[in-house]
Amino acid sequence: MTRRHGYAVLAAVLAVIVVISAAIYVGVSRTDDGQDTLSSGPRTPRNSANPASAGTWVGTWSASPAGAEPGTARKGLAGRSVRNVMHTSVGGDGARITLSNLYGRTPLSITHASIALAAAANDPSAAPGTLRRLTFNGNTSVVIPPGQQVLSDAARLQVPSDADLLVTTFSPTASGPVTYHPHARQVSYVAAGDRTEDVTGAAYRQQSPYWRYLTAVDVLTHETNGTVVVIGDSLTDGITSTMGANSRWTDVLADRLRTESGAPRYGVANQGISGNRILSDGNGSPADNPSGLSRFDRDVLGRTGVKAVVIALGVNDILRNPHQNDPDRIVEGLRELTRQAHTRGLRVIGATLMPFQGHRGYEPGLEAVRQAVNAEIRGGNVFDEAVDFDKALRDPYNPRKLRSRYDSGDHLHPSDAGYERMAQTFNLAQLRGSAAAEL
Repeated sequence: MTRRHGYAVLAAVLAVIVVISAAIYVGVSRTDDGQDTLSSGPRTPRNSANPASAGTWVGTWSASPAGAEPGTARKGLAGRSVRNVMHTSVGGDGARITLSNLYGRTPLSITHASIALAAAANDPSAAPGTLRRLTFNGNTSVVIPPGQQVLSDAARLQVPSDADLLVTTFSPTASGPVTYHPHARQVSYVAAGDRTEDVTGAAYRQQSPYWRYLTAVDVLTHETNGTVVVIGDSLTDGITSTMGANSRWTDVLADRLRTESGAPRYGVANQGISGNRILSDGNGSPADNPSGLSRFDRDVLGRTGVKAVVIALGVNDILRNPHQNDPDRIVEGLRELTRQAHTRGLRVIGATLMPFQGHRGYEPGLEAVRQAVNAEIRGGNVFDEAVDFDKALRDPYNPRKLRSRYDSGDHLHPSDAGYERMAQTFNLAQLRGSAAAEL
């Protein structure tokens, strides 16, 4: 054998070894799936192709389950397709969803679910070629027990940032009450029958101001490092923002994180519930409008890829009856949330409480409570960092009330300009780094 021939044989052997090694590596990748990353995922039916490339799972959108939808206790939404419309903060190469039956009293049977890009803003039609059937542990149907939630398998879909997605579910049998988020500020749609894979929106004749069942959408990404989760009340829920315009302050924050030089590349999960308090639950079991303390583990620490937490709670503890007139209790509740985040190594940024003079619930004594809470927040005794929404939006000539251009008209909730001002006030650098050891 000549030396040249020997080199050729050796090269061929080495090539075979490389091919075999690559095959072994791919095989391991298919079964070594972590919570936050996915190489290729488990086997699934042909209609639900999983992403094939490695990446990181982050939250692109969320909505906290807030209560049981009135009028759905007996039948739920049996025989109807629910097409939720939601807006992404960041994009990716694949998507998965979380469905909740938290407020249901019977098992929720979902026999068909899909995800697609919307053809246009505020439109129930899917963009051509983007509709994907969703699966759950490889099956096209899933039964969610009362009080539980389920995570779908990953679907291969190019998800843009700053875009509308359509997530559709069909339930053939009676199951209620329906778990929902009442103040979506986004129009979604309902159709009779199983219209889950309809590309056109022709069958979706009924409009809805709610998000039903859907509580989170995650994307598989190479460009985003994690998720910032915001827990708050109606000021974070964006209850007075323009319908369908994505002008909540968290939407503007997502724009800044996505576009500004040097900003951490995080998705934004909005966990605001209108009327939410730190200390007190609503009525019912499970409670409608659960308190910040009772839902923090599920709605904040349980989100995908969490890197930082923003807390914007406290106004409703002061305003809503019975009034919480002890600022120390409110501050201690905020500190407890911070401590829980610190156990996960998460950095916490907290917001000062904005003014509300002129609102129907205003009383001078309540203003004193607000000022006392804000003094503790500004003093560095509650959070790792503070964002001063109060200073940014108050009237410079009367700091007990909102500046008129930032006031929606009810003297409590901001206008679109006010929400934008809140987001612009945020120091994005505060989202970086590790949590302090103790406060």
